[in-house]
Amino acid sequence: MAKVKKAYFCSKCGFEAPKWLGRCPSCGEWNTFTEEIISRGSNSAADIAADMPQTMPQRVSEIQQEKVRRLDMCNSEVNRVLGGGLVPGSLVLLGGEPGIGKSTLSLQLALSSHGLKTLYVSGEESAEQIGMRAERLGIENEECYIYSETLLENILLQIKQHQPDIVVIDSIQTIYTESIDSSAGSVSQIRECAAMLLKYAKTTGTSIFIIGHITKDGAIAGPKILEHIVDVVLQFEGDGNSVNRILRGIKNRFGATYEIGVFEMIDKGLRAVENPSEILLSHYDEPLSGIAVGASVDGIRPYLIEVQALVSNAVYGTPQRNATGFDARRMSMLLAVLEKRVGMKLFQKDVFLNFAGGFKVADPGLDLSVVSAVISSYFDRPVAQGVCCAGEIGLSGEVRPAPRTEQRVAEAARLGFKRIIVSGFLRKGLKKPKGIEVVFINNLGELPRAIFCEEI
Repeated sequence: MAKVKKAYFCSKCGFEAPKWLGRCPSCGEWNTFTEEIISRGSNSAADIAADMPQTMPQRVSEIQQEKVRRLDMCNSEVNRVLGGGLVPGSLVLLGGEPGIGKSTLSLQLALSSHGLKTLYVSGEESAEQIGMRAERLGIENEECYIYSETLLENILLQIKQHQPDIVVIDSIQTIYTESIDSSAGSVSQIRECAAMLLKYAKTTGTSIFIIGHITKDGAIAGPKILEHIVDVVLQFEGDGNSVNRILRGIKNRFGATYEIGVFEMIDKGLRAVENPSEILLSHYDEPLSGIAVGASVDGIRPYLIEVQALVSNAVYGTPQRNATGFDARRMSMLLAVLEKRVGMKLFQKDVFLNFAGGFKVADPGLDLSVVSAVISSYFDRPVAQGVCCAGEIGLSGEVRPAPRTEQRVAEAARLGFKRIIVSGFLRKGLKKPKGIEVVFINNLGELPRAIFCEEI
């Protein structure tokens, strides 16, 4: 008879304790411990994985440095986020809110990977439902197999039998193993299933995509160790009221982190957006006040985004400060700097800020464009045409250089902007591309003349 073991797991971080605790000593959360019964039998995923090839220890000097051939996912945005393609034997975790398009994206990748055998394992939908989605996407691939199963032992047997190049698990919260007597989605089940999938991926060279649910706080559900053991963590973001989606790399052992890929949700699935500026910049028949364009960089990718601001008289005693897609506390700091250093009386004004496309931006290099939009709305005067900004603002009103300013300037010149306003500290070392005028300012007092005048 298998030995039965009871343990208490923290639902937030996965910390294991022999008895119930009111507060988790690892993450500090209260009332998060749940009891789980663990029992290991003979027919487990570990027994199936025992047939995998075994590795032997090697000296560092004896390890052969072979160039890894990355797998082309036939999607330029996904390849960009992964660092040039999918590394064989890697374990990739994809998280996101419900209905954001995780299953659609993973199915598109499985169907579009021509020349690679893929196995799509679904624990949430039947094979017929997945077939309907594949028909809507309009992509045909004879080497893509659909398998609807939730038992890990059966999944590993099918993977071993078909030997695919890429496996997609949708989702890890629905997969369970018989070696643990707890429900699917529990901390112990997620940890055990992920560990066995990781072992299979590393020993056989099979690349595995894992889709993970998120909690109401936005974190990936399950133990924190799930994000530690995988090679790549991708976050799929977007607004339910917008068609734009962002694939953000949170962790990547084989490439740069915090790289982004931009998609647009259409009738036939997700369309890769090669030029994000095309969906983040609006075109108006006549210039409008309160609108400024900022040059931003996310990862190593530059793009231009439209900043909209509205400054109006406060109806109530306390003025309102609302920001969409931007840190409200940083906006309050910028307004305080404007009032102190420029003399604008904003203490009786309501200020509303919005970024086009539903993007959430945390780039400090957009401070100058945010302030420009506020100044434009305050004086009800539109910013001169063909002007964009890139700079960070300090508490004393000085304009600091934004990271990767040269890439921002080059992107603005490529899109046909006539002038870009940057920090004066870059006067000597900045390379000026042809076709765009670079205006250097040292403090906020010089900004109104730079954004309103047609010529400097």
